[in-house]
Amino acid sequence: MSKQYTVRCKGLDSKGAGLVTFNNSIFSVPYVLPGEKCDIELVYGKNETGARLVRVIEPSKDRVDVTCNAYGKCGACNLLHMDYRAECRYKQELVADLFKETGAEQLPFIASDRPDNYRNKIYTTFDYQKNAKGQVRYVAGLYQENTRRVVQTNGCLLEKKIAQKITSTIIDLMRLTGTRAYDQESGTGTLRHAYFRVSEKTGGVMLVLVTGSKDFKASGRFVETLTKKHGCIETIIWNVNPKKTGMVLGDKDTVLYGKGFIEDELLGLKFRISPHSFYQVNPHQTEKLYRAALEMAEIGKNDEVVDAYCGTGTISLAAAGSAGHVTGVEVNHDAVRDAKEAARTNGIQNADFIQEDAGKYLESVGKHIDVLIMDPPRSGSNETFLKAAVRSECGRIVYISCEPKTQKRDVEFLMKNGYKCVKMQAVDMFSHTPKVENICLLKRQH
Repeated sequence: MSKQYTVRCKGLDSKGAGLVTFNNSIFSVPYVLPGEKCDIELVYGKNETGARLVRVIEPSKDRVDVTCNAYGKCGACNLLHMDYRAECRYKQELVADLFKETGAEQLPFIASDRPDNYRNKIYTTFDYQKNAKGQVRYVAGLYQENTRRVVQTNGCLLEKKIAQKITSTIIDLMRLTGTRAYDQESGTGTLRHAYFRVSEKTGGVMLVLVTGSKDFKASGRFVETLTKKHGCIETIIWNVNPKKTGMVLGDKDTVLYGKGFIEDELLGLKFRISPHSFYQVNPHQTEKLYRAALEMAEIGKNDEVVDAYCGTGTISLAAAGSAGHVTGVEVNHDAVRDAKEAARTNGIQNADFIQEDAGKYLESVGKHIDVLIMDPPRSGSNETFLKAAVRSECGRIVYISCEPKTQKRDVEFLMKNGYKCVKMQAVDMFSHTPKVENICLLKRQH
């Protein structure tokens, strides 16, 4: 059951959807911009009522044409219809409104001068479709939002173009070798995902082929053809993931070609990237993000610095140039291994890396920290870590987050326990999406 109504959009919510009011109820409508007059359809479900855009009657001056064939289906870049300058204003206002009660100084928004094809970490999922004659056609792309249906994403504006070219070759190989796309429900078929990491510095590519079982008879043919046709591929890894899960990678890796990792440069330092280690998806903006964070940290030559949730040690090693000593703490074994290797490669001797839960580590070190840098996952930090941070009495905390909502929650905890939020800096790491990175500087009040 559904009905259509004409409404005017009043603003955007935190997910970039338009906010409209009808019959004293507020609805979020994807792909609608502030000020636009449009027809929407209310869709009545079993437990809730939703709304979708039918047509725009009076478009906003900030609306731009969209050419992507998957737009509105895959849900990866749901602000593509919005002028980039307007997108930056929206993100700046979103963060400013969220943190206004902290009283922190908000520094100018750091926009991207490369808002297209910036992702150096790309996942694509394989599926098949049958026509009326029963003929199979393989497709590669992203899951449609809130479904397990794969939407073909030719020419995605977020991904590095080389990944799209390699994916096209993989589809050809599937057809030529009879390698079927994996069906998660039945557990049949072979190829499940292709996962790419691309070096911003060299253009080198790491390709991970993920199968649903240990049967990959055509692996040799895949390696031979892919490396011959795409000379930029430096390593190919076979990963097995038989689980019914939304996780792309399984636990077992087999290196089929190359060293099993690629290398990249960030802030003049060299880093090794392996399949399971964390590395920011937008290297160009990452340099801006880290420069801003380190400037806020005001690290002195005798300072003891802890970088919690340090990943492959990118910001730890960048901070080491100014610090007395840096300790990077990370629970992921592969990331710590890559961080230690990066320290050796770059000749940095005043940085150590420890594989441990960040909260447990802080509890153990006591009050010997001058600067704490933290970049937790999207879910934010936990109470164990935050209490340990407070007990450490470190003078400055630089909190980097890809989810300002959970960051705000953690910042409020720190503010209630002796810290003041002094500055904040929003950075566009995820163009064409409502996601925004934010840095907060907190200082201990004596």
